[in-house]
Amino acid sequence: MGEVKEGEGEEIGNKGGGGGNGGGMGVVRVLVVDDSPVDRRVVEMLLKKSGGMFEVIAVDSGKKAMDFLGLNEGKAESPKSDDQKIDVILSDYCMPEITGYDLLKAVKLLKIHASSHDVI
Repeated sequence: MGEVKEGEGEEIGNKGGGGGNGGGMGVVRVLVVDDSPVDRRVVEMLLKKSGGMFEVIAVDSGKKAMDFLGLNEGKAESPKSDDQKIDVILSDYCMPEITGYDLLKAVKLLKIHASSHDVI
């Protein structure tokens, strides 16, 4: 489904299907945000066992998630391409630098501007 880039805490999934809102071949793109490599790996493995239904992008910090989503430096921009669109964000709550709560607050602001993510 993808390959893990060593030392970066990020996985880039396959490029087929997905692309936001569960489009394409029914692949749901999930951004997993957790500073614990063990927890990230467990979530990734559980999602992959669902028969290819999920494409997992895993990052190890709220800051990297905000960069990936185009929310860095206080800007609220939509992802530049369909390859960056995310359907679901699973985030740890307690992380250094940016908490899961702060990340989801920023995503909620993006939703107001770009109408792209539901925050639950």
